[in-house]
Amino acid sequence: MSFTTDIKRELTKTAPETREGRLALLRAVFCTSGEETADGFAFISENETVAAYVIGLAEQCFGVRLTLTEAVRDPKHGRDKLTFSYTDAGAEKRIGEIFAQGAGNDECGRAFLKGAFLGGGSCLLPRGGNKTGYHLEIVFSDGGGAELFMDLLQRLQLLGTLIERGERNVIYCKGREGIGDYLSVLGAVSSLRTFERTVAARDENNNRNRLENCVAGNVDRSVSASARQIRYLDSLRERGTLSALPEALRATAEARIQNPTLTYSELAKQLGISKSCLQHRLRKIMSYQGENP
Repeated sequence: MSFTTDIKRELTKTAPETREGRLALLRAVFCTSGEETADGFAFISENETVAAYVIGLAEQCFGVRLTLTEAVRDPKHGRDKLTFSYTDAGAEKRIGEIFAQGAGNDECGRAFLKGAFLGGGSCLLPRGGNKTGYHLEIVFSDGGGAELFMDLLQRLQLLGTLIERGERNVIYCKGREGIGDYLSVLGAVSSLRTFERTVAARDENNNRNRLENCVAGNVDRSVSASARQIRYLDSLRERGTLSALPEALRATAEARIQNPTLTYSELAKQLGISKSCLQHRLRKIMSYQGENP
């Protein structure tokens, strides 16, 4: 089951308490996945739980029931697109009532945000080797609905960016803080906890990778420095110059040649000197060629 499905299932467990709130939610659904037909209105859903929820709200508000009129298989996503329709002499009046409902108070505003996600929302989390990151978006078929949604985001200090994608308007958020805030406002407590666990696990994994890369980088630099030192010290020994060095430097050079894989700290401990003293001696030895360890 996808994270989007989890969120939608959680959101359908509660409904707005007032008729105005239910109408605001229905308006958002129709702004994202609804349409007016020649003799009524319809909405399309790939989620049976969401469809049943919307049908129930319409029945509560108007005493009417939408019926399944079409089911088309979506081969790309492997799901059925279900079309639910309502045809009646009073259909135009009812759709007008839905779109006349504003989102001025807190209940209606949150109901609209909730309905928008149920009708056209998705939320992706990075998993495994997925590099797409966090992504939440709402797709609107109605431009007015998208503008109302953006106004609500601004009013509630939530993040979102509006773009056009073909004939549709898309509002998206890629920041994990913005997505977390949105789930919190929706009241999707269980989904928010799942989201926060994913964020924490990903942060831990990223920190571990950064540490491993840092250690690997330091090891690579140490190995490179050691190899350069060994090559030079071998050249000094071949020329007979090594034996002419002062005793302390000669002992340091011999220790480095015999222990090419030791770190500075390990080599210094073996020689009974400090790490800074070891580095100073190596710099003096390497200065014959003007190199630094």
